[in-house]
Amino acid sequence: MSLKVSNAVLDGEIVALDDKGRPSFQALQHRATGKTHIGFYAFDLLVLDGRELKNIPLEERQRQLAKLVKGSSVLLSEPLPGTPTQIEKALRRQGLEGVVAKRRDSRYEPGKRSDAWIKVRFGQRQELVVGGFKPGGSNFDSILVGHYEGKKLYFAGKVRAGFTPHLRAEVFARLKPIKKCPFVNLPNSVGKSRWGEGITAEDMEGLKWVKPEVVVEVAFTEWTKGDNLRHAAFVGLRGDKAAQKVRRET
Repeated sequence: MSLKVSNAVLDGEIVALDDKGRPSFQALQHRATGKTHIGFYAFDLLVLDGRELKNIPLEERQRQLAKLVKGSSVLLSEPLPGTPTQIEKALRRQGLEGVVAKRRDSRYEPGKRSDAWIKVRFGQRQELVVGGFKPGGSNFDSILVGHYEGKKLYFAGKVRAGFTPHLRAEVFARLKPIKKCPFVNLPNSVGKSRWGEGITAEDMEGLKWVKPEVVVEVAFTEWTKGDNLRHAAFVGLRGDKAAQKVRRET
């Protein structure tokens, strides 16, 4: 990545692009090669030649960013034209998970969530913390995940789908065993339960608990009335997110 500037700070993301130019989080987790291209997408420009830009309007930051990365290997995340409905339809046709809607006059506010930037997801996804697993084979059959409310970790469901052998081994290698269940709401069923929609005290005897520090991203269809995930599937590891900051998204 070569930019004709003495110094600059960019906000962006490393992405894996498939042969159709679509970002693939799974391909990035696999460290895939061959038809997958690894690149860097620039979203924002925070510092240019020692000058702070965080407090100028987004529209102006993006104008300067486009000029800076022109002719370089940096990929530019550009504003999408059209109405919200048109943009949604186009992104769904491409199989993309969502978009971040930003006000043109917004400032860059590090570490903050504001109404000026809103993440719009077309399929439900949630960052969750691994607190245990159901043993299976050489590692696990499924992982148990949850989210924090204050300092308490609440069980949200089990995740079995979405793993490849490589990812299953990678996740398992990061888990650190502990003796006590970290979820404050388990067991959450007093009678015989279908695994995944409730966990009885008897179920818990066959589970293993881990230090709640590994964060994963999970796709699912909906939250049940019992506040559990329905049809959950593993998407990827989130090493950039602190476990204590994982909350249930609404």
